Amino acid sequence: MKTNQFILSFDVEEFDAPLDFGKKLSMDAQMQTSHQGLLRILDLLDKFEISATFFTTANFAQYYPDLLREMSKKHEIASHGFYHTTFEIADLKKSKDALETIIGKKILGYRMARMAKIDEQEIAKAGYVYNSSLNPIFLPGRYNHFFKQRTPFEKFGIWQIPASATPLIRFPMFWLSFKNLPLSWIKMAANWILSKDKEKQVNFYFHPWEFTDVTDKSKYGLPFYMSRHSKQKMLDKLEAFIRWAGMKGKFITFADLYQTLEIDKIRDDIK
Repeated sequence: MKTNQFILSFDVEEFDAPLDFGKKLSMDAQMQTSHQGLLRILDLLDKFEISATFFTTANFAQYYPDLLREMSKKHEIASHGFYHTTFEIADLKKSKDALETIIGKKILGYRMARMAKIDEQEIAKAGYVYNSSLNPIFLPGRYNHFFKQRTPFEKFGIWQIPASATPLIRFPMFWLSFKNLPLSWIKMAANWILSKDKEKQVNFYFHPWEFTDVTDKSKYGLPFYMSRHSKQKMLDKLEAFIRWAGMKGKFITFADLYQTLEIDKIRDDIK
């Protein structure tokens, strides 16, 4: 029987969310906000000696190359594009190359900024082996993927690993639900997924800026559902989840899951 597996992932990027709400924030300020939150996350993960996957923009990595190299010793670094605000197809390869140059390791995975639609064939051409850009839910104005496959599958020669969502109602396991709903709901949803899916894995994604104080509406302009439970409250909630999940299974990275999927595929082929 497979062990329950949990994946924590973080989209490490320029904190450009205020721009969507008409607020101006310099690039340095965007980077500093994400940097502050990232340091808090790393301290929490160190406390429990667990590894996570950090989908990082090349732009952020070039701001903090020493930090990225240090992170790569314990965690998986994957690509989140070159910039968070803009995108062109060439960025797929450029961001991968830039990250590999900085950390001296191969980059396996990609996640599109804002989980936006992306041509999976282009991801494969750029040399990635997995893509985690699909959120298989319906969220008005953002995602319309309710009927898309919600468990890992192969397409164009690479693994597509969607963000976790429950069967039937597609309750999403991502930062907005984690931030706004009771932890008991998150636990129930995780248990539901683990009981139904053969992969026995639940993955979440967050952003470092959530672990800073972004409640100043005059400065950041974020709506309440994005800014509430930030900084220490978010850290405390994530710590409580880590303690609970640690008793039910183990924490892995997307790279670990990719290796497991490949091994399972070989076993199935032999059968």
